Amino acid sequence: MVCDLCGKEGARVRRVTRSYGTGDDLLVVENVPVVRCPRCRESYLTAETLQSLERLKLHRRNLSTKRRVAVAEYV
Repeated sequence: MVCDLCGKEGARVRRVTRSYGTGDDLLVVENVPVVRCPRCRESYLTAETLQSLERLKLHRRNLSTKRRVAVAEYV
């Protein structure tokens, strides 16, 4: 895959977990595709991924399931 930022071959898609908001408004999205380039060392989201994330955030009540999650604070 060609990196959109540096134009060189070698970029790969990896899946990550992203969180948006805090407290009761927290939304955790799993398996978000992020493009990572080993040449320029940049990571970015495609326009399609950004649109899908916005749709998920907008319709979070209908498209998500509630789960309990442990939270730790780094000290």
